[in-house]
Amino acid sequence: MKSIKIVFLFAFAGVFGQTSVSTQPNPYNFPKIKSSITMPVTIPLLEISNMINASVGDLIYQDDSYTDNNNDQFKVKVWKTRAIRLVGGTNNNLLIEVPLKIWAEKGIGTLGVYSYQNTTFETVMSFNTTLNFQNNWTISTNTKPNGFKWVSKPVLDYGRIKIPITSLVEKNLIEQQQKFAKTIDQQMTTQLNFQQYAVMAWNVFSQPFNISEEYNTWLKVTPVKVNITPLKFYGNQINTNLGIDVYSETFTGSKPAASPTINSAANFNFLPNLADQFSLQTTANIPFTEASNIARQTFLNKEFDIQNSKVKVTDIRVYGIDDKIMIEAQTEGYIKGTAIISGIPVYDEVKRKIVLSNTKFKLKTMNILHKTASVLFQGKIVKTIEQEYGIPTQELEDNAKKSIEEAFNKEYYKGLKMNGRVFNLKPSKILLTSTGITAVIDTNASLKLLLNGM
Repeated sequence: MKSIKIVFLFAFAGVFGQTSVSTQPNPYNFPKIKSSITMPVTIPLLEISNMINASVGDLIYQDDSYTDNNNDQFKVKVWKTRAIRLVGGTNNNLLIEVPLKIWAEKGIGTLGVYSYQNTTFETVMSFNTTLNFQNNWTISTNTKPNGFKWVSKPVLDYGRIKIPITSLVEKNLIEQQQKFAKTIDQQMTTQLNFQQYAVMAWNVFSQPFNISEEYNTWLKVTPVKVNITPLKFYGNQINTNLGIDVYSETFTGSKPAASPTINSAANFNFLPNLADQFSLQTTANIPFTEASNIARQTFLNKEFDIQNSKVKVTDIRVYGIDDKIMIEAQTEGYIKGTAIISGIPVYDEVKRKIVLSNTKFKLKTMNILHKTASVLFQGKIVKTIEQEYGIPTQELEDNAKKSIEEAFNKEYYKGLKMNGRVFNLKPSKILLTSTGITAVIDTNASLKLLLNGM
């Protein structure tokens, strides 16, 4: 049972894992991203049935006295013969069937002299349970007796005299059925209380966890709001949709401070519908040191022909100013100076790279003659950088998809299984900080939660 009680919040730590591309000497933080996860949740009625069966012993009722109940000269024992069975109704209700074996013994006589005869027979006791999920994480039930279905009616056989004792047996069973209905409600209310586990799961996320020891990267996932659709009852299961709004934050360097813990979980919201598929956003972080390494691999020692002479790139670095990436190249040869190409970073879906758009060129040189040649140099180097420079994201995208699908297809706890699939994953926004580039990755996916082994 405990395995399902952290279902609503605890299973998503692995979903938001992000990795840095290179080591960065100074700590840096990246944007807080708001995401929303929606998933169908399936609770097999067999699991609730197992819970009830575990709480009800085989011997349900026993009357060992002939003289009680106004000297009724009647004894009875009632056993549960098979597992109690639950079936989903059509009005948010459960139909419960309890198969029973009954042994009864009746005395016939006068003046204290009795002849006793016993019989064994079977019946099925029925209940109707209305179940409501309260938005304070508790379950409320209201169980009512729903009569008997006799497999064979009880009859005492005295040879020529056959005495039906159905009325005597039913009187006792009706009393026990009322008590049994209260037992069912008590067990469900106790066992299906999710409040303390919601608090536990919520507080787990108050502590950031390390997602990359190599790059000293930390992730903190903060649940914000939970939405749930009304429970739907089917023949063998209960279905609902669960939506969780979260903030995911990535940190590098020192472990960030924990969020405040809570003592009680906030109420969730009931919504009529939630989509089966959902979108979430994570971030992938590329420090400018890595962006500079990529630029050096592409352009270091590259030569450009200018007016029958050559211009050679001797060094290059990448940094950011406001919303622009700056590529600063040191050159020698016909033009000795510093060429600065600036542009707005965008994601190129065809190249699967972060590239520059709206590029601008500036040349710093002490030689006035070089300035006259800058137009030719500008055309060549800007075109080359636009065509050749880019920060590859294909490996990042493929790894992110693989990581998310691995997180989506696990049994996190015994009885808590997730099945998911990523349909589409690609960077959307490109953000700049003082120390790096952050790609905001949009992911379209589906996820299903199946609860077994309560």
